[in-house]
Amino acid sequence: MGIPVFILAGLLVHFVFLVSIFDIYFSSPLVHGMTPQQTPLPPPAKRLVLFVADGLRADSLYELNSNNTSQAPYLRSILENNGSWGISHTRVPTESRPGHVALIAGFYEDVSAVAKGWKENPVEFDSILNESKYTWSWGSPDILPMFAKGATGDHVYTFCYAAESEDFGAQDAAKLDTWVFDHVKSFFNSSRSNQTLFSALNEEKVVLFLHLLGIDTNGHAHRPNSREYKENIKIVDEGVKEIASMIDNFYGNDGKTAFILTSDHGMTDWGSHGAGHPSETLTPLIVWGAGVNYPQKVTSQFFEDNFLKEWKLENLKRLDVNQADVAPLMASLIGVPFPMNSVGTLPLEYLNNSAHFKAESMFTNAVQILEQFKVKMSQKKETTLSFLFTPFKPLSDSEQINFLKKTRLYIQQQKYDEAVSLCKTLINLALEGLSYYHTYDRLFLGLSIAVGFVGWTTYVILVIIKTHTNLTKTVQANNKESTVLFYGFACVGMIIAFFLLIQTSPWTYYVYCLLPVPVWYAVVRELPVIQDLATNLLSLHLGQSIGFLLVCTLGIEILVFSFFYRSTLTVGLLVFAGWPVITQLCVQAKTRALIWTLLCVLLAIFPLMPVVGREPNIPMVIGTGLLTLLISCFSLVSLCKNENKYRNNEDLKVHFYQMLSIALSTYVVSSTHESLKNKQGLPVLNQIISWMTLVSSSVLPLLSPTFLFQRLFSILLSLMSTYLLLSTGYEALFPLVLSGLMFVWITMEQEALQHYGLSLKPKLAGFNFAYATDITQFRQLHLDDIRRSFFFVFFIVTAFFGTGNIASVNSFDPASVYCFLTVFSPFMMGGLLVLKVVIPFVLVSCAFEAVQVTTQLSSKSLFLIVLVISDIMALHFFFLVKDYGSWLDIGTRDVQVQ
Repeated sequence: MGIPVFILAGLLVHFVFLVSIFDIYFSSPLVHGMTPQQTPLPPPAKRLVLFVADGLRADSLYELNSNNTSQAPYLRSILENNGSWGISHTRVPTESRPGHVALIAGFYEDVSAVAKGWKENPVEFDSILNESKYTWSWGSPDILPMFAKGATGDHVYTFCYAAESEDFGAQDAAKLDTWVFDHVKSFFNSSRSNQTLFSALNEEKVVLFLHLLGIDTNGHAHRPNSREYKENIKIVDEGVKEIASMIDNFYGNDGKTAFILTSDHGMTDWGSHGAGHPSETLTPLIVWGAGVNYPQKVTSQFFEDNFLKEWKLENLKRLDVNQADVAPLMASLIGVPFPMNSVGTLPLEYLNNSAHFKAESMFTNAVQILEQFKVKMSQKKETTLSFLFTPFKPLSDSEQINFLKKTRLYIQQQKYDEAVSLCKTLINLALEGLSYYHTYDRLFLGLSIAVGFVGWTTYVILVIIKTHTNLTKTVQANNKESTVLFYGFACVGMIIAFFLLIQTSPWTYYVYCLLPVPVWYAVVRELPVIQDLATNLLSLHLGQSIGFLLVCTLGIEILVFSFFYRSTLTVGLLVFAGWPVITQLCVQAKTRALIWTLLCVLLAIFPLMPVVGREPNIPMVIGTGLLTLLISCFSLVSLCKNENKYRNNEDLKVHFYQMLSIALSTYVVSSTHESLKNKQGLPVLNQIISWMTLVSSSVLPLLSPTFLFQRLFSILLSLMSTYLLLSTGYEALFPLVLSGLMFVWITMEQEALQHYGLSLKPKLAGFNFAYATDITQFRQLHLDDIRRSFFFVFFIVTAFFGTGNIASVNSFDPASVYCFLTVFSPFMMGGLLVLKVVIPFVLVSCAFEAVQVTTQLSSKSLFLIVLVISDIMALHFFFLVKDYGSWLDIGTRDVQVQ
């Protein structure tokens, strides 16, 4: 296989592998084609007012101040005298979009949305707003449009403020909520002179949706325990009171309006959300008005938490729900069909209605979820041969009919409690069945992908052995045997294709199942290489071979483990610290070995630091900037002493520009955070300097001298200036320590070459990237090169997880991007945070390239070893993928947030 073909094959295999993860684990669970289900009895309310206070924590609303008064006196009086209350338990990821989808559509965000967009609907789904006769909504342009776009017809109207209003650096983010309240008031006032609008507002099945973003914005900017966050809660409380009073007056106090106040997610003490901490998943739910139960007095009630005592609500019944349960509650109150994709269970204790109404509503709920199950089962049955199809036995066709008949009979006999109990059982079974059919082919597809990927990894190992080592002899292939082999594998491929064809499988199944055929054909063709390798291995001492394999296996398992427990990186770095001692390198390079050990120990501290929950430490960032400036001054002095290093003044100018850039970045960080602290916003000059620094950091290194350490140091200074702007605390030191270790690593590898008696390059100080590398001097791979490649992969993982978590924005302080922008922009902010993660990765990659060149290895040989290590790790992760839980779980299993 030629190099171009090999590269194309590798890209194809990895592309299929990556896409398969989304297809197998993150395909849409939603189904379409169900019949809308609506409670046959008249509803208690004509209209519903939904207040969603974005980012509002349950404890922030329910807890009392030090003087025993509530932060939200009106809502406190509602739950004590007029309505029902509880906690709505959200699911991760605790972000705005998934939270609103759960509340309004009744299902937990379609995981395929991860790959398909933020603001637009990645799939079609039904919602309460779609089922209403009219919906008017006010609030954020990031939330409202997605429900309007998904609605059929022209009955969902949105009123949004400008996206630029969502400014974390603004003097008062509560203005976002006052904007909503003011516009709702003016809307109702204008309706009195608009007969068409007035008539529409007086229809039944009307929804008024108020999205209140101020609390979330203030939480991000100032933290949930801040005065600004608490004051915003008070403003929302006053606004809700005014709107509720205005609406009751508008409709003549007809008692036909239901009100719901809740939140899409909570927020951590450090102003972020997205993970599964209780402060993020526990949100308030207060319901009052038409059809809603009054407060229920109780003498005792048990919950695992101690919130009731803290909030002094022990004597009022707390009714907890799952977030998706709010959608069927809203549907039941105003009599619209339950959203067809809803998986929520109607919380009956919130309803103040007859037992008959409750039973009928619960039956509607059960039938609506059963409809989804039947469509899902039908879809799977159509693409599976009848003798291979394994149905979900607890809900066979006869069992479904039995459940429905029995429930209907109970309702007719007025045995409503029995009917409700049976409906709950049916709902649970239908949800289990939905999950069963959604994951029906997961094992089959997973094994197909794994077989293909194992084949690819095996082939890469054979290529390494064949072309980059002396372990095998070149053997001419037997043409006759090759022909037989080709036709044999072709027959296998045809059988697999035919089997998929008669099952009318999707086209992606053909790709996943047929990919292993050509891959394993390529492996089997290298049978002579395998035989030579086996002969060489058998000639070695058995203990050495087993020991080598065990060390390789242990190394890869440690890398995999580090993705789940970051402290593993600390253990690995401490082992690395002892590498010069273990290999006797410390004997020939005592000073370098000592520096290596000290830097490894210093770097080992970072994975033990918390990725979340830290308070900003701007003095630490400023101190790091000054330290970088000091180091660059020493570097400049030492380089100037050697006249040969700088051929002209241009090189000196580049170095001065980079030093100036570091100084400016340090100033901008200090100035910006001081300005934001004083609520003066982001200074325009600081913003301009920040963006100019970002652009120049990718250009200046290209103008620096091409000598090894000078070029690497120039890259460090340029990236450091950008990294400082994106830092808020101790993480600013991380690239500095990492780079120091990388510089020492390069020199230590030279010592290792000498130690193993391999040929040496000229002195590193005189190595120049400008000169073309002589490929005739490339050597074959040595056993120690596997260790070099392992070091690289380990350092890459350390770069990713050293101070933060690449898998979740939650592990980064939003303040990290405040030097660049404060107006909410998910893609821009996300891009800057990704850049922050990539910078240490670039530093490690540059060092590895230097190691590869200076140790006289072709980039292809080391790259292939890295590829094998990475592919084995990828195969581990393929079977460890979860389609539930928080992205923050990756790399933070050991972090216990108090």
